Amino acid sequence: MSAAASAPAPGALSLGAVLLRTTSLTPEQLDEARMRAADQERPLVEVLVEQGALREDEILAALGGALDLPVCGTIAAGEIDAELVDKIPIGFAKAHGLLPLERTTAGVIRVAIADPFETDALDDLRLLFDGAELEPELASRRAILDAINQVYDRGPASAEALALDASEDLDALASEIGSQEPQDLLESADDAPIIRLVNSLLQHAVKERASDIHIEPFEREIRVRFRIDDILYEPVRALPRALMAPIVSRIKIMGHLNIAEKRLPQDGRIRLKIAGRDYDVRLSTIPVTHGERVVMRLLPRTSEMLNLENLGFDEEQLAIWNKLIARPNGIILVTGPTGSGKTTTLYGALSRINTPGVNIITVEDPVEIQLPGIAQIEVNPKIGLTFASGLRSILRQDPNVVLVGEIRDRETAEIAIQASLTGHLVFATLHTNDAPSAITRLVDMGVERFLVASSLVAVLAQRLVRVLCTQCREPYDATTEELAELGLRSSHQVQVYRPGSCERCNYTGYRGRLGIFELMLIDDAIRELVAQNVDAKRIKRQAIASGMRALRVDGARKVLRGATSVAEVLRATEEENVVAEI
Repeated sequence: MSAAASAPAPGALSLGAVLLRTTSLTPEQLDEARMRAADQERPLVEVLVEQGALREDEILAALGGALDLPVCGTIAAGEIDAELVDKIPIGFAKAHGLLPLERTTAGVIRVAIADPFETDALDDLRLLFDGAELEPELASRRAILDAINQVYDRGPASAEALALDASEDLDALASEIGSQEPQDLLESADDAPIIRLVNSLLQHAVKERASDIHIEPFEREIRVRFRIDDILYEPVRALPRALMAPIVSRIKIMGHLNIAEKRLPQDGRIRLKIAGRDYDVRLSTIPVTHGERVVMRLLPRTSEMLNLENLGFDEEQLAIWNKLIARPNGIILVTGPTGSGKTTTLYGALSRINTPGVNIITVEDPVEIQLPGIAQIEVNPKIGLTFASGLRSILRQDPNVVLVGEIRDRETAEIAIQASLTGHLVFATLHTNDAPSAITRLVDMGVERFLVASSLVAVLAQRLVRVLCTQCREPYDATTEELAELGLRSSHQVQVYRPGSCERCNYTGYRGRLGIFELMLIDDAIRELVAQNVDAKRIKRQAIASGMRALRVDGARKVLRGATSVAEVLRATEEENVVAEI
């Protein structure tokens, strides 16, 4: 069916007329939706769904029946012809809610559209494809936008947009902008070379799932590195040294920093949208020998990363953790080194209990992830806003739940403990190697042992290990030595997996990370030991006897499950004097 055949004649039909005739929509609901759509400059379908007048599938079914158009429920990005997509600007596709899917053997182009009454857009599309016949198919605007984001992210357009491609003459680019003053970038158009270069870096980092971008100046060149799954890679060849000053100036402008100050470290924040996803970028610059070194941390603003089920908890651990975070009071500590995922775990807990009936306030350094419905305070020691002073003020705001970014001193620890004893649930982080060491760390800070014993309800120690790529991981029989290092013993062959190499994981063998956990519940036996001022080793033995699973033991379970490799668990954990028979 061609676009001309399927499109309604002007005035013959309208979206409202079709819906009034074939659905339960009332004229009053339609009029209200039309006014809101006009005022907010939004699609009518989107407003109708938002106000609850109709479901999106009802609207698609009604339009499909009235216009004799097929309805496609889902759009698989992998089945979309990238060559067709490459001919259409992403802005045009998003604005009109359409996406070419494939060219059939007869030369007809299948097109997913959200609004079949946008005949002008279909006419423009036909011109872009040199008059080819179009075959429209109805799909929800959300499904089309998701497919657009995925296909433009992986398609030729994003690779071509990289100013770092080998085909780009970077030396020519350097000479083009090398003589420009940094201030001129404030007035630069979006197609200026340096803006394209910085945007391309960010797009490439997102595409590669990088958590950090490092831009490092040396005497003759600039090195760019991405941190992907905790390992640093050089995704592109070195850039000409002449590009460093304009790159830094452009990034500083994006982060609202002082481009004239090059002698002092600066910190900032950038808000971005890349391929339809929102990102918070934490920006840090420091002066080094050959200029300014820049590190940008990319934090996706998505609820998916805060889903506790995706963090690595097994069913038993998750059930216990869910009970703990639903408590009305007490202190729950999360421990581990920098970069072990403590903040993500705590935000996952907060997002789960974040309801209108719960007042949650945090004090952090800095605020890494912004959560709607939660009051978040960023410490600023320069003006006297420390963890201790912020926490003291928070307690006058009638909170139910308090998150302390890190307990660093006795004052903060004691205020947090007093808060937990007066009816508040307190989450906090500590830097310790394992869960039992958190208790001795608090005592070493000067907190009274009886206060620790009475307020602490649980300690969660965690590490992050890389996840084996499911497409290329290789099974093999573990050696007796490998099992022994994991604390396992078996009388039969045990199959585990090691990393392979494929395009999906960028030939690393790993894709993504998950947590391994050591969850220690504070029971009466442990409280007695705390009161006796025993060391962390005795507390650990008692916790294991009470059912706690040590970090390496939890890692071993994930190795046996095929989620990660023996080498990853050994890298992330310390040896345990525990042997389990399997």
